[in-house]
Amino acid sequence: MQMKYFELIKPGTSHDFVKYRRVAVTISLIVNALILLGAAVWPKLNYGVDFAGGTELQVKFAKPVSPGDVREVVGHAGFGEPTVQEYGNKGENQFLIRVERIALLTPEAAAKVKQDVLQALPEAQLTGFHFDPEVGDKLDFTFKKPVDPAALQAAVLKAGVQAKEVRALTSREAQDQEYTVIAQGPGDKIGQLLRDKFGKDSVEVVRTEYVGPQVGKQLRNDGILSVIYAIGMILIYVGLRFDFRFSPGVVIALIHDAIVTLGYFVVTRHEFNLTAVTVILTVVGYSVNDTIVIYDRIRENAKRYKGKPLRDLINQSINEMLGRTILTSGATALSLVGLIVYGVGTIQDFALAMLVGIISGTYSTWYIASPMTIWLEEHMAQRKAIEAAKPKVKPAAKPPQQAAAR
Repeated sequence: MQMKYFELIKPGTSHDFVKYRRVAVTISLIVNALILLGAAVWPKLNYGVDFAGGTELQVKFAKPVSPGDVREVVGHAGFGEPTVQEYGNKGENQFLIRVERIALLTPEAAAKVKQDVLQALPEAQLTGFHFDPEVGDKLDFTFKKPVDPAALQAAVLKAGVQAKEVRALTSREAQDQEYTVIAQGPGDKIGQLLRDKFGKDSVEVVRTEYVGPQVGKQLRNDGILSVIYAIGMILIYVGLRFDFRFSPGVVIALIHDAIVTLGYFVVTRHEFNLTAVTVILTVVGYSVNDTIVIYDRIRENAKRYKGKPLRDLINQSINEMLGRTILTSGATALSLVGLIVYGVGTIQDFALAMLVGIISGTYSTWYIASPMTIWLEEHMAQRKAIEAAKPKVKPAAKPPQQAAAR
């Protein structure tokens, strides 16, 4: 029985991809430069709590409200300029609210609480006190003698700090007694303000996340390093599997795809967080897979057509794998379209950024990675020609007297 196959690209297709490599590289350089400028200068990346630090709340309302009304309530609470973003489907009335602070308490206010507790509980003999603005609204007390948690809570409240909870930490007999006071944080205050404005039963705080500025900075640095390490390992892999002359083209294409994916977050102003780093790493892995397939075909054709110019080998190899590339990228894109249509929030952002990365990865495979190999080959050939054209300097002849003496 004869089987029929669907051919997206007819055999013998000979589109000249290499012909447009200079135009493609020029356009890519301009786009990449604009994206980097936008990410670093203006309008800059909209860093999420993961990287910028602060408090993020997911809030759900029982009735429709406008983002402007929510922003006005939070802005008047003394948190600076808040970020309010609609979350999920339109009818769900959910918002992401982000403020830069993770603690309402300042070091000065915490010092006042310590003095008031000393005055209110002198018999307990306060021996230790700790407050860290990076952690949040948490006060740690250590006493020589046990104290009544209600009395400690009243002393903190007298200092002007709302204490939600007092936890007595277990300790052995004859040891100092430790207590942790959980004060009202930004999330609690924002939730209370929204309830006062829109109704007690009409606002639900779905989740609250706190990330300190130092932790956010460390996460940001780790995210950048993870992308650099991934590209470095791919560089070594391509060099060992094929030839190190192919590696620069792969790395340039991967950097191009990572920057274009970054551009999605610059243009849309969606939050750049750990999920965004995951998208970039996924795009890098997907893009190199397609490039490796093209390189494999180039290696096969180089053995089959010995003496054929590299430019023609690359063009032929890209055309032979054109159908596979389009079908693979298209199938992946179709699955992402489903996530874009039916997904919400982070899932939708992930799918949209991945779709941009896949389109960029396909483009870079055709017009960036392989053509860059041609440019490197031409550059090396020019250097060899220049070296060969240089006149060879003959060693100076020895004086006759020295030759006779020898």
